[in-house]
Amino acid sequence: MSRAADGVIKFDLVHSDGVPPAWDEVAGLCAWRQILYRLGLVGLDPKRYGGVGYGNLSCRVGPFAGEPAERRFLITGTQTGGLARLNSEHFTLVRQCHPARNRVVSEGPVRPSSEALTHGALYGADHQIRAVFHAHSPEIWQAALALGLPVTDHRVVYGTPEMAAEMRRLYADPAVRDCGVIVMGGHEDGVVSFGPGLETAGQALIRTLARAMALIR
Repeated sequence: MSRAADGVIKFDLVHSDGVPPAWDEVAGLCAWRQILYRLGLVGLDPKRYGGVGYGNLSCRVGPFAGEPAERRFLITGTQTGGLARLNSEHFTLVRQCHPARNRVVSEGPVRPSSEALTHGALYGADHQIRAVFHAHSPEIWQAALALGLPVTDHRVVYGTPEMAAEMRRLYADPAVRDCGVIVMGGHEDGVVSFGPGLETAGQALIRTLARAMALIR
């Protein structure tokens, strides 16, 4: 697998300033983000990735019906990885996501994460997905083949239409949908988990981390 830099928005972003989401809309995301932060799965480490923040979380918001490109979701803002705790001011609403057109339309107090296109691709692939976590785990990334995890093409970098297409391609496999985790082959330590709710996405990630750590001697 190959390595890539992190934290740079590569899609065409149309962003409008707006008010933060209500606390009850992001309380669960903040709780899970705190868990992942304590585990080192999201954050900022001067010794990793050139000191750039890493990891992001999102969840769907209503209305849940509609075209795939219009499945709205809340996502952590770009470069919030270094913050120990987040609040509603660190999230933004993605109103539209068009992976094939490399375009994201958002509204909120911050710009969306550089991985918003990847999140949107998964939401667009299945209306039942309600949460997506993008973490960085050297243990999972290095053990991906040994664990039989689905891995994106190592030539495809993060935050691009090609990565979004890889997510949709892999998600089409029922075994991948059951696994709940996809490893990003061209994005150092990158791992994506997903599910019908925050707990499902979080548990899939932590369960996979435990399996990877069990291989370490």
